Amino acid sequence: MQRAARPFVSVSDLDADKASALKLVPISPALEARLDAYVALLQQWQAKTNLVAPSTLPQLWTRHIADSLQLLGLVPNARRWLDFGSGGGFPGIVLACAMADVGGHVTLVERIAKKAAFLREALRVTGAPGSVMLADIGDNVDRFPQAVDCITARAVAPLHQLIGFAQPLMTSGTTKALFLKGQDVEAELTEATKYWKIQPKLHASVTGGQGWIVEIDSIERRI
Repeated sequence: MQRAARPFVSVSDLDADKASALKLVPISPALEARLDAYVALLQQWQAKTNLVAPSTLPQLWTRHIADSLQLLGLVPNARRWLDFGSGGGFPGIVLACAMADVGGHVTLVERIAKKAAFLREALRVTGAPGSVMLADIGDNVDRFPQAVDCITARAVAPLHQLIGFAQPLMTSGTTKALFLKGQDVEAELTEATKYWKIQPKLHASVTGGQGWIVEIDSIERRI
C-alpha cells in the first residue's frame, strides 16, 4: 500500500503565519529563537510521529503556538506549571520556552512513549526548563508536583475528567487551572457541573475561531 504524501508547508506560508501570530502575542527575541528551534524540530518529527493534525501545519504558529502563549497573560506571575497530556508540546513546551526567561519550570505529563521522547528532545534542543513524566494522568495523580501555580491541558479529555484530575492538586496548594477548549465548551461545562462545584471564567481565544480558555480557581466535588 502506498503511503500518503506528507503535507508540504512552504517557508513563506509558515513565515506569514508566524508574523500573524506574533502580532497577537508579542514575545522577546530570545523566546522567539527558542520557539523557532522547537518548530524546526516538530517538523522533523512530524514526518514519523503524528504530533499535530497535518491540516494545521500551515497555521502552526497561530493555531498552536499563539494559542499556548496566551495563557501567560492570564497568570503572569506563574512560574511552576503542570501540563496534562502534553502530546506535541502544546501548551507545555511553549510555556517551558517562556519560563526560560523568568526562571520557572514546567512538568509535562504524556502517556505515549514516542511523544514523551519528542518532548524530552524539545526541552533539550530549546534549553527550556522542564521535565517529562511518562504516565497516564488518572493513575498517577499522587506522583505529580503537589503545589504548582497552574495546571494546563489542551485537547486531552472531556472537561469533567480534567477537573477530576486537577481536584486533588487544587486542594493541596495549586491555585489555578487553565483548560483550552473548543466550540463545545458550554456543553462540557454543563456536564462538568453535574459532578463538580466550580465557578469557571471563560476567555475567548485571542486566535479567534471557536476556541476558549476555561479558568478555574477552586474545585469541590458534588455529593
